[in-house]
Amino acid sequence: MCGIAGICQIDATPLTPEAGQWVKAMTDRMAHRGPDGEGQWSHGPVCLGHRRLSIIDLSGGGQPMHSADGQLTVTFNGEIYNYAELKEQLTALGGRFQTSSDTEVILEGYRIWGPDCLARFDGMFAFALWDNQQRRLFCARDRFGKKPFFYTVQHGRIYFSSELTGLEQLKHLSLSTAPQSIMRYLAYEYVPTPNSMYAEVQSLPPAHMLLVQEGSVRIARYWDMPLPDESDRRSDEELCEELRNLLARGVRRRMVSDVPLGVFLSGGIDSSIVAGLMARQSSTPIKTFSIGFTEASYDESRYARIVAKAFATDHHERVLSAEECADTLPGIISRMDVPMADASVAPTWLLSGVTREKVTVALGGDGADELWAGYEHYIGFKVAQWYNAAPAALRKNIIEPLAGMLPSSAGYINPRLAVATFLRAAHAPAWQRVQTMLTAFTPEMQESVLDTGFKAQQPGFLAPDVLFAPTREQYEHWQPMNAASPLARAFHVYARQFMLDDILVKVDRCSMLHSLEVRAPFLDKDVAEFAARLPISKKLHGFKRKWLLKKAFAELLPDEILYRNKRGFQIPVAQWLRGRMRPLMEDLLSESALKMQGIFNYQAVRALMDEHISGRADLRKPLWTLLVFQLWWRARHP
Repeated sequence: MCGIAGICQIDATPLTPEAGQWVKAMTDRMAHRGPDGEGQWSHGPVCLGHRRLSIIDLSGGGQPMHSADGQLTVTFNGEIYNYAELKEQLTALGGRFQTSSDTEVILEGYRIWGPDCLARFDGMFAFALWDNQQRRLFCARDRFGKKPFFYTVQHGRIYFSSELTGLEQLKHLSLSTAPQSIMRYLAYEYVPTPNSMYAEVQSLPPAHMLLVQEGSVRIARYWDMPLPDESDRRSDEELCEELRNLLARGVRRRMVSDVPLGVFLSGGIDSSIVAGLMARQSSTPIKTFSIGFTEASYDESRYARIVAKAFATDHHERVLSAEECADTLPGIISRMDVPMADASVAPTWLLSGVTREKVTVALGGDGADELWAGYEHYIGFKVAQWYNAAPAALRKNIIEPLAGMLPSSAGYINPRLAVATFLRAAHAPAWQRVQTMLTAFTPEMQESVLDTGFKAQQPGFLAPDVLFAPTREQYEHWQPMNAASPLARAFHVYARQFMLDDILVKVDRCSMLHSLEVRAPFLDKDVAEFAARLPISKKLHGFKRKWLLKKAFAELLPDEILYRNKRGFQIPVAQWLRGRMRPLMEDLLSESALKMQGIFNYQAVRALMDEHISGRADLRKPLWTLLVFQLWWRARHP
């Protein structure tokens, strides 16, 4: 795992001498992504930089790396898990290798197959490769966006970096906070790809390549999520057998490492399957890591201990108090290069720290919830279709008034908030329904909370069709519309939006701040394509989530794990905002701070705080979203 950065003159004329200093400034800022070494290379119109976290070929994998003939040079962040198989294929085709590194497979793969090499790579990656013969910069990002790649085109050059913080080091670049990105952040709790918080900076979408050649910058897709095959008539036994084989191979590939490795173990279905498959394929006890909380409502540590005992792992656990977690959180958020209001960033960061004390690589269960219907929202989407078919009088006169009478709670589950969120989603168009279940600030709330002058900069942007346009784009991605069911399209939205910009960003940033590499077997190319092609009923069977996944691994998992309800990796935000974190919230959202900023309406924000603090409403999501944004903003405007 590494950090990459670089600059390329788009018209292929030589770079100015300062380019090397600029690239070093970017890579120095990302030293946490690669504490084991650094490298830089310049030639004519291009300068490439690298920070290395040594995982494979500890002595021979330095970067930027050159091909044997010296015509190709690459800076690469990530892992190519099938590099051993590809190396054999490439050697038979005349490939020349000087190291045991997976990086060299990218060079030789490109030399022999050209840009089509991307179709053969199974991994998590972001890289930039200079082809001196073609005078071409060839960049790419993995299928699901595990590894980040930000870029900006300014001054006739393209600048790229693994993190926004890298680009922030170059004072000659224009980096202006985009009002549209702020509005989308308030709605999504992150800025959807390809946009970033800066108007001038883009994020390369997953499964896309970027080519700089002949004075132009071109972006093209190289892979797409397969459509569900509802005509698949294979038996459950056949499907389970294939899934077991594919996932076992995906885990085995991700166990290849020249440094110690372990597994994030929450005690949920996904991480438990990964731990079990690792244990079966390891000659020594695997290392497992978990976080526990003193607050019973949020603690899952006993489930992790059950799994650790079942697989005889070398288990490491740290139990945290709410105070410890709350006190750590502001510093964590301030160090993130992007604002992201997923409250589980705190336990993820703390877990990464505990894990890094023992290992350099960890496997996790990321991707399973999105590809296998792990969230309650999938059921909510399905139920909403039935709800809207019920008589209007029943809905409006009986069900919805009763919903308002449900009890409220500051705990993990707030029944009133959950039902209110469902009803809001049910009333939305199908394409908007998934995001409505996740939204922090509705368009109506933004109309109230945003400063009048700020809104005037972007007239009409808060219209749902505009604000949520990224969601509609993903929902309607497959054409014609009858090519996939509404529920299948909801799966696509989760995988190409929520997983991409929330789950994977959270894990990447939290782990890399500790110089820890995290691998996701459920995002193995073949495993993910298998899941995507399955009929929807094999994943959401009635109201049974992850149905085939559980069926396939029923014999592997303890019953207490197999049949338990899913719990999120969450923290008691609602309580904290009324207690321990209230002074921080009051400071960051004070009248003076907001007036100086010129983005938010203080009276409206104050009303939200008063409603929440008094207990009259549960506004944890919007207030937390505001708090995270302010922490991100303050880190850049001290």
